[in-house]
Amino acid sequence: MTTATVRLGALGRTNGTNGTGRTSPTGRTDGTGRTSVAGVPGTLWRPRSGCDTDCLPLPDALPRAGRLRRAARLTGALILLLAGAGLLVLLPLLARRLRPVVGGWWARRLLHALGVRLVRAGRPLDRPALLTANHVSWLDTLAILAVAPARMLAKHEVGRWPLIGALARAGGTMFIDRDRPRALPRTVADVADALRAGDLVAVFPQGTTTCGTAGQVPLGGRCRSGAPRPAPFRPAMFQAAVDAGAPVVPLTLTYHFQVGRPAERGVAGARPTGATPTDVTPTGAAAFIGEEALWPSARRIIGLRDLVVRVDCGAPLSPAPRSPSRVPYRRALARLADPARLADPASEPVRAALDLAR
Repeated sequence: MTTATVRLGALGRTNGTNGTGRTSPTGRTDGTGRTSVAGVPGTLWRPRSGCDTDCLPLPDALPRAGRLRRAARLTGALILLLAGAGLLVLLPLLARRLRPVVGGWWARRLLHALGVRLVRAGRPLDRPALLTANHVSWLDTLAILAVAPARMLAKHEVGRWPLIGALARAGGTMFIDRDRPRALPRTVADVADALRAGDLVAVFPQGTTTCGTAGQVPLGGRCRSGAPRPAPFRPAMFQAAVDAGAPVVPLTLTYHFQVGRPAERGVAGARPTGATPTDVTPTGAAAFIGEEALWPSARRIIGLRDLVVRVDCGAPLSPAPRSPSRVPYRRALARLADPARLADPASEPVRAALDLAR
């Protein structure tokens, strides 16, 4: 793997009122540099996705699994969820470093039970690092845990989910309250402390989900919402890596249908068996977006045939502060780790500011 060191000379500052280049519908800020949405309680600084349920493919455009297979998948998933109750007793008895390993085994089994094939390209670091990934689905957490023994950072609502929340806490998950911006510095400090303690920590810097197809050629460079970059990476959590002196490892999650099977309607149907990963067409079928509830999303995924989640592990990015101000470093890291920005010509000045040590 290569290690990238960020230089400040070629970096520009992000425009806009909220540090992401986006402006608020009201044009107001909340005093933290983030904008608020007028008339919507609890959304003071929550990231907003450009994707909604309109990005989801039509049901009859998707390859469907048979009725017996769907029933078997549902049964297997329920059994593994019940087995999770046993893990609640086992995990506290294990050494802290072993808990993510057991969680990874459980995540792989659950993905298999749901009929989702896991493909990994590259390897995450085997030392403390901040793993950053684009966010598409609730399956993302399972995919990351299946390839890396990481502690997750999840929204605090997950901690209240029956069984899943208890499993998350037992596995060392940290939580972020998206409705309390004043709690953000404490969360960043907690992540930095975990990195200093030797943990791998995985975060979703977008702070929300997208359909996962934005910027893809088959859709004309835009997802069906019409947004070229529905939710860019926010820089806040990258500060934890800067504070802890830990590398950032970008992960790119892509959902597609197995090579050689029909894809979505309107996209070239069958792919040759020997196709390379760049030949596959991403699908929004696994996306968990808009106002969709968890059960309809899970039911759709259980009913799919040949769904694949691919996890690409990028080269680690190592911040090297050389200035009293560390803010530009986290912004640079956010831009460099964002898969959508890497495909954007506007990011070339940032990529030119890298000194690659091979």
